[in-house]
Amino acid sequence: MSHTAHIPSHRKPRRNAPKTALRAGVAGGVLSTIAVAGAAAPAQAEPVTQTIEMPTITAGLSTAVAASAQATQQVAQDLQTQAQEDAAAATAAKTAKKAKAEAVRKAEAEKKAEAAAKAKAEAAERASRSAARTTLSTSSGSSAGTAVAPASYSSSSSATGSAASVVAFAQAQVGDAYVSGGTGPNSWDCSGLVQAAFRSVGVDLPRVSQAQSTAGTQVSLSNLQPGDILYWGGAGSAYHVGVYVGGGQFVGAQNSSTGVVQRPLSYDPPSGAVRVL
Repeated sequence: MSHTAHIPSHRKPRRNAPKTALRAGVAGGVLSTIAVAGAAAPAQAEPVTQTIEMPTITAGLSTAVAASAQATQQVAQDLQTQAQEDAAAATAAKTAKKAKAEAVRKAEAEKKAEAAAKAKAEAAERASRSAARTTLSTSSGSSAGTAVAPASYSSSSSATGSAASVVAFAQAQVGDAYVSGGTGPNSWDCSGLVQAAFRSVGVDLPRVSQAQSTAGTQVSLSNLQPGDILYWGGAGSAYHVGVYVGGGQFVGAQNSSTGVVQRPLSYDPPSGAVRVL
């Protein structure tokens, strides 16, 4: 055989493309027809006799749901607790405000009661002095501002020695102001004036009227001598003191309205007297 002779090919001949497309179109048509026929006649289809089961909830999903529910419950509890705390705080604040207002009211009431009691005591003291003054009378021959001692009093018209110095000191302060707690030199209270008068002659008396009313020997009001200490109230509980200057007169720091004055005993009759000199 000639080397140029034709050698048949063993390769599988390629399909013709048009034929392949034709076959694919036919197959597709058949399938489409079957699908349309099935959709067009649902009435002849057999009823479904099987139940479709839902997917089973896994353990992980169950845990997540439980955690979410627990978190929601915890939030609700927290909100409820917060609401209770807010309500309790509001109630406590309201109670505290009410208690404070009540305390202020009580303090004001006590202050008013104390002021009223003090005013009542002062009024009673003035009434007592006024009633006591009516038991004494001055001589019809007394001059203005100066009275002759009642007959029941034995007094000397002139003092001597230390008593004269005490009387002179007390009279020298007449016209000075009355100031509670005052000890001079231009303002006094009753016991401050008496203490200073006796200090001028070297006699050291207690500071307050209660102690001054027992500082010496008790003497009768009918046997007074210049320089004796007069007191009002009880011995040891006196609320006022003054100096007897003779002639039925005394000098005392009476009150803020009158200041230091010299007055007859009938102006404010004393309760008793003590003699120091």
